[in-house]
Amino acid sequence: MTHTAPVVAPHTAERVHSACANAESAMLAVPGLDPVPTSVHLLRQCGDIVIAVPANSVAAILVTSCGNTGTPAVLELTDQAPLPLREPVRALVWLRGWVHAVPGNTQRALAVAVAEDHPNPALLDVCHTATLLRLVVDSAVVADTSGADSVSREQLRQAQPDPFCAMEGAWLQHLHADHADVIDRLARHLPPALRRGALVHPLAIDRYGVTLRVEATEADHDIRLPFTTPAHDVESLSRAVQALAANPFEHGLHRI
Repeated sequence: MTHTAPVVAPHTAERVHSACANAESAMLAVPGLDPVPTSVHLLRQCGDIVIAVPANSVAAILVTSCGNTGTPAVLELTDQAPLPLREPVRALVWLRGWVHAVPGNTQRALAVAVAEDHPNPALLDVCHTATLLRLVVDSAVVADTSGADSVSREQLRQAQPDPFCAMEGAWLQHLHADHADVIDRLARHLPPALRRGALVHPLAIDRYGVTLRVEATEADHDIRLPFTTPAHDVESLSRAVQALAANPFEHGLHRI
């Protein structure tokens, strides 16, 4: 009988969705122009990203002048840990495709639709100091300490963010501030040589496991601790973390 290996981490397309949902900063790069910061960036299931850029930026003016054809562009998003780490960047995501202008008479309606899934005060600036653009994604690349992986537009359309990504930041901050004992017990999974003299922080959490950041003297290390089974709700996620903390010898290590 063939046994399927258990999933120990989100697949790449899911990681892209989660990183996009969590990223606080992003830059739109159009060939020949300086990158421009975006105040809104929402990856939608249809395979495009709605972004807001300053209305008076050269990028906004250029894209608008291109009409229906659009122009090639890359959106770079930075996924940062919600904790004060020595190196706060967890991952970088590059989404490549064609950026198009959103007609002026539909800007407000699109902003309202985006706000339903992605409430953001910056959407109030649309039609004033900001303008919306659509980046139709052809492919995406995500890079972290484990390396880089790419996914296609179709793979992105079939994926969803991790179900816990919206609450991940609050969970990690709560662990860091109020549950040093849990972090210490999770750190018992680490090889003694890696723990010695190092600071251990919770770096990420998703339905498949917890990732620890080990800040050692010579370098940082990211170690993933998988759950026995994926969590499906808040209660099962809490139980999975408690099980990891209770038994440091039951689960395997995965260096990222």
